[in-house]
Amino acid sequence: MRHNKKKATLGREAAPRKALFRNLAESLVLHGGIQTTRAKAKALRGVIEPLVTKAKRGTLADRRAIAEVLYTQDAARLMMELGKKYIDRPGGYTRIVSVGDRPQDGADMVRIEFVS
Repeated sequence: MRHNKKKATLGREAAPRKALFRNLAESLVLHGGIQTTRAKAKALRGVIEPLVTKAKRGTLADRRAIAEVLYTQDAARLMMELGKKYIDRPGGYTRIVSVGDRPQDGADMVRIEFVS
């Protein structure tokens, strides 16, 4: 039974949801910030924060775990550089900034970015 195992399903089955988070995480690492819906940004935080923590440790197993989530080697290398940048920060590597509603459907849009 999956009692008390809450997660944002975002109206998707497991495999498309995993692919969505991998794509969002890679875009965030490559571009430094992306614009998406609030629900996706909040769920993405649960994926990206542990990756930065693994990049901070930087062991071989951690590097392989990062490469397993991110699609390209460029993104994995950038993630390792982010780990060095946040070496003294205990957590909270991302910020979510509201940018208003999407005109087409009124969805609450935000920009998720890495803190300076």
